Amino acid sequence: MTASSTNKPSHELATRIVVGAALIALAIAALWAGGLVFALLVATGALLMLAEWSQITRISRKWLRPALAIVALAVLLVPAYRTIPPYVALIWLSAGLAAAALLLAVLSRRAMLALGIVYTGLSGVALIWLRLQPNGFGLVLWTLAVVWATDIFAYFTGRAIGGPKLAPRISPKKTWAGLIGGVLGAGAFGWLIATRFDLPGLFSVIGASMAVLAQIGDLFESWLKRRAGVKDSGTLLPGHGGALDRLDGLVPVAIAVAALVAGKAILG
Repeated sequence: MTASSTNKPSHELATRIVVGAALIALAIAALWAGGLVFALLVATGALLMLAEWSQITRISRKWLRPALAIVALAVLLVPAYRTIPPYVALIWLSAGLAAAALLLAVLSRRAMLALGIVYTGLSGVALIWLRLQPNGFGLVLWTLAVVWATDIFAYFTGRAIGGPKLAPRISPKKTWAGLIGGVLGAGAFGWLIATRFDLPGLFSVIGASMAVLAQIGDLFESWLKRRAGVKDSGTLLPGHGGALDRLDGLVPVAIAVAALVAGKAILG
């Protein structure tokens, strides 16, 4: 074994840490700024995910262009609904997004196109909608931190302990030890941020369950890549792959958190 091959894993880890830290800093800065800055960052992430989704599922550019337009419109329209009850805005936007996705799927005869639009667009709508709520900074920070904690603790716990594989046919590197580490990390950070930002009591205890949801999102994206025969969804982020690779766990968690907040508003 050569010195270069020995140093390769440590170099890849260092790259992963540096890029990951930069992404976290960018997300927190945009979240703090709120408004158009945060909306544009979320919209960019959603559009990058959809572009990578189209490559994995082999959707032609002819149909990708209107799909991107639908997602961009849905995400950037969220602030326009401030004058009506928040949960009504979320329902309308989600229903409109789903209807547009279904129409485009019928026209293109590609069911995966509709799923991609809903998958990327609804998560973007959810994040911007959450930021507009009272204590929106805390809600979105909680959502992001739980996913980050899941990824970080699962990665390092899995590397340190190893053991039985979680889903070897879908993602050979994931272990049960990693999942448990991610659950514990997300539970701890979820409690910490919920306490610090005075979020509803529910958020103090559901961090661990959201970690499971984040891992399911990760496994779903891994299944997509296995189905397409690719290792990463893209090469945009050194050490991380593509936007879809980096944000796959955030998608279901963001949607779930928005649903919980909207449900609480509906039930009073």
